[in-house]
Amino acid sequence: MDRRLQLNRADTFSFVNPWIRYFLFFFSFLFWVFSLLIVVIGVYAKVQKATDTVRDTFLIDPAVILIVVGVVMFFITFCGCIGALRENIRLLKTFSFSLTLVFLIQLAIAILGFFYSDQTQEALRKFVKKAIVHYRDDLDLQNLMDYIQKEFKCCGWNNYTDWSWNLYFNCTYENPSSERCAVPYSCCTPVPGEAVINTMCGFGVQTQTYLEANKSIYSVGCADRAVLWIESHLLLVAALALGLALPQIAGIVLSQILISQIQDEIISML
Repeated sequence: MDRRLQLNRADTFSFVNPWIRYFLFFFSFLFWVFSLLIVVIGVYAKVQKATDTVRDTFLIDPAVILIVVGVVMFFITFCGCIGALRENIRLLKTFSFSLTLVFLIQLAIAILGFFYSDQTQEALRKFVKKAIVHYRDDLDLQNLMDYIQKEFKCCGWNNYTDWSWNLYFNCTYENPSSERCAVPYSCCTPVPGEAVINTMCGFGVQTQTYLEANKSIYSVGCADRAVLWIESHLLLVAALALGLALPQIAGIVLSQILISQIQDEIISML
């Protein structure tokens, strides 16, 4: 009787821990669904654009960025899902390698951004300048700039006169636009009790001095506001960075453990 029980236990024993296997599967599946959702949103935003794609803004187009990020996530998490479910070592190694590569790239960007802050600010300035130049050409960039200026309570990159980079808001006498010397409504300070937003509140502001403009708009540039926001929200920034890194580290560790267990299972069967 004891011999039969020992044989049954030997037959049912496996080096692969089902808890690790299925946890990795559901972990990958959750992010796989999330990546699919990101791709759908990106494609929908791209299709619904009112104007054709502006070539100069292709790389900074929020819709394109969503699609690229979603596709990369889809590929990585698909390898994790199928690899864990089928106990496929090649897919699990691809999943682990891809996650490690993404994590190291993010870490390198963070380190380079810290040590080369001037170059990072210059890259951000170019991004914001393109967003300002094509503010009326790309609806996604328009919404992004409006959101940034409202949330950070700022206007332009250095100050509100940066909106002269835009063809419609340019403050030269040759500009025939009705929005000449204006700034977007997102630069305007909210009026208490105002039910309807006055989209013309920034008209002619660029002709005013800093003190005059400060009465109706956020005259400080977004560069200074962003630095102040980060300095005053260091714990939140650290929490976001940790929240982004932990799932990746967990995926790498779990996949490596599962790969090791599957290899032990294969060796025991030889």
